Order: sequence, then C-alpha cells, then structure tokens
Amino acid sequence: VQLQASGGGLVQAGGSLRLSCAASGRTFSSYAMGWFRQAPGKEREFVASISWRGGSTSYADSVKGRFTISRDNAKNTMYLQMNSLKPEDTAVYYCAADRSPLYLPTTTGQVNYWGQGTLVTVSS
Repeated sequence: VQLQASGGGLVQAGGSLRLSCAASGRTFSSYAMGWFRQAPGKEREFVASISWRGGSTSYADSVKGRFTISRDNAKNTMYLQMNSLKPEDTAVYYCAADRSPLYLPTTTGQVNYWGQGTLVTVSS
C-alpha cells in the first residue's frame, strides 16, 4: 500500500488543522492505521492509531482530548483532526499502516508502511 499525507501548514496556537492520508491499494480497509510525528532533533513518536474498522482508537497522552483520528474505508482515507494546537505540536506528521488487523500501531516497530510526511508548524 502507498500512503500520501496532506493538510499540513502554518497555524497559530489554539488553531485547528485536519490532516488526510490517502492510500492506494485494495487492502487499505484491512490494515490498522496510525499517525506519528517527528520534531526537529527528536525521534519519531506515536500520535494516534485506529483499527481497521475504525471501532478502536488509541492516542498519545500529549494529544488526548485535542486530536481525533478517523477513517473512511470507502474513500481509502484516514484523517487526523487537530484542535487546540500548541507550539509543541510542531513536527512532520507521518501516516502509517500496520498489516496486522489485531493490534493498533503505537510504536514505529509495528509499522509496515510509511507515508511521506506533512509539516505542521504551530506559532506562539
């Protein structure tokens, strides 16, 4: 599967952005999906993940209550709605796919496919 992330940009603190991840391939609906991010000088970290049907989700503590992950299998697309953005949310955001339908990807080691990343910059 190939993943294409989009929707990043520059936003003021307190603002919102919605990221999208478009996937190619007929197997998208059978994969668990997730978002990870990497700030300058830091390791890539987990943000949120969603099960193949969308019934289960997981969030990093740092984004819980502010970010919402969702997916539309009919459109082969995953989303990340980001509200109340903070300067510390500034990072390149990557979408990711995990071939295993049993677990939500919460570590980089679980990821089988990566998108190219989209930059989110939050100004103070």
